[in-house]
Amino acid sequence: MTDYDKGMLNRRRVLGDAWVDKSLSNSNEFNGEFQNLITRYAWNEVWGRPAFGDKTRRLMVLSTMIALKAYEEFAMHVRAALDGPPESRLTPDEIKEVILQAAVYCGVPAANHAFAVAGDILREKGLLAAKADGGSGT
Repeated sequence: MTDYDKGMLNRRRVLGDAWVDKSLSNSNEFNGEFQNLITRYAWNEVWGRPAFGDKTRRLMVLSTMIALKAYEEFAMHVRAALDGPPESRLTPDEIKEVILQAAVYCGVPAANHAFAVAGDILREKGLLAAKADGGSGT
């Protein structure tokens, strides 16, 4: 099995087939080498390391995305964390704890936005009551 194949197994396990298929369907001659690189490097060389399990890596990624204010990527990983395999799935309370921790180390504005993004996803999945005014801010 190639590094790409091993990376693809990890990528699909962590993000789910639908997200990976969507990502790969957007691959073209311009960004195809990048997709190959992240599959081999991020998803095989890093996510494939044995020191941390998927659940720990999920927590680390969520925190890092908040620090970088990479909210689109944060949203993708929140969805994957809620939908992942049972052994690596995160609960809404665990996601809340990541955001609270990030508030201290990354700043309140970053955490405030992360709560809004995660709240929207939790409402979308029926895991949080809809806001009376229909808004998503915190």
